Amino acid sequence: MKIAVPAETDDSRVAATPDVVKRYVTLGATVAVASGAGADARVTDAAYKDAGAEIAPSSVDAVKDADIVLVVRRPPPDVLAAMKKGAIVIGALDPFGDRDGLKAMADAGVAAVAMELMPRITRAQSMDILSSQANLAGYQAVIDAAAVFDRAFPMMMTAAGTVPAAKVFVMGAGVAGLQAIATARRLGAAVSATDVRPAAKEQVASLGAKFVAVENDEFKAAEDAGGYAKEMSDDYKRQQAELVAAHVAKQDIVITTALIPGRPAPKLVSADMVKSMQPGSILVDLAVERGGNVEGSKEGEVVEVGSVKIIGHANVAGRIPNTASLLYAKNLYTFVDTVLINKETKALEPKWDDEVVTSTLLTRDGALAHPKFGGPAEKPAAQTAA
Repeated sequence: MKIAVPAETDDSRVAATPDVVKRYVTLGATVAVASGAGADARVTDAAYKDAGAEIAPSSVDAVKDADIVLVVRRPPPDVLAAMKKGAIVIGALDPFGDRDGLKAMADAGVAAVAMELMPRITRAQSMDILSSQANLAGYQAVIDAAAVFDRAFPMMMTAAGTVPAAKVFVMGAGVAGLQAIATARRLGAAVSATDVRPAAKEQVASLGAKFVAVENDEFKAAEDAGGYAKEMSDDYKRQQAELVAAHVAKQDIVITTALIPGRPAPKLVSADMVKSMQPGSILVDLAVERGGNVEGSKEGEVVEVGSVKIIGHANVAGRIPNTASLLYAKNLYTFVDTVLINKETKALEPKWDDEVVTSTLLTRDGALAHPKFGGPAEKPAAQTAA
């Protein structure tokens, strides 16, 4: 069994780190890592070699004859073409963003596993790349804001006078938002937060932040069975916008984190709300890659609206690639170890009927496999005869 780790072309992270390479070798695998694959994450070829990996001269060479290919982003055409039919490609494959790319993987005959579709069940928590990477994005959002904010975060009482605490407002209290709240609190800011999910209120309060939301009937039913926020009605969005508009105007830093799987990011902060903020205020839009929560944000740029800055860094978790790779690699290892390998025989034996596989498998045997993306519809549950 061969596991390959190609170099990423559009990401600073890497899909396997030396510690998990050792684990793959223990499972009986031969691991091939493309030369320089870990360079942006400060992982050297020598470290991989010491862990038991073979260093391939290129990504194309690494994936040849590989049974499993571990990636961060969807592999480029030349790397995909070099894979053997039946290879299992595992990574963040962005199924919602590129349907043509899905067909290309199906045509290549690979079994493509999109880890961002991992079901939110207890046994899959250690495989959840969205949570591990969003956690780091929430942390980094606060660090990015602090880096351009021209004032101190904590309240300081000095002989020369008192410095007030920075006011930070986090919009969206999922994994990223909760970590942003916790990080801002650690830095001494006065933090408030909002979310459309009722369960978030208690979570926000537990971190010492003030909760801000329109708590009507729609709010009470604004979470789906998978734990994700539902798209809210236009009327609710209007009410919420009215509530938070005055609040935003008083904030020093606003961090937006709202994302809905498969849909554009909801607009939470209007241009008028941006203009209402005090000089020197900062907005960080973590949803900028899906269209953004802040009107006027631009992917990969820091936009200035008057004296207010809107930070729109793409791939925020990738801004701390060493730590992000560490967690991402462990997510993928847990998936491989749990559902792909027979520990007794050390052979590749995918559990194709396992829930974590059926929920994430996009393509298999030359065809689309996931019902949400053109694959066959799910079979109805069998009914017991009366």
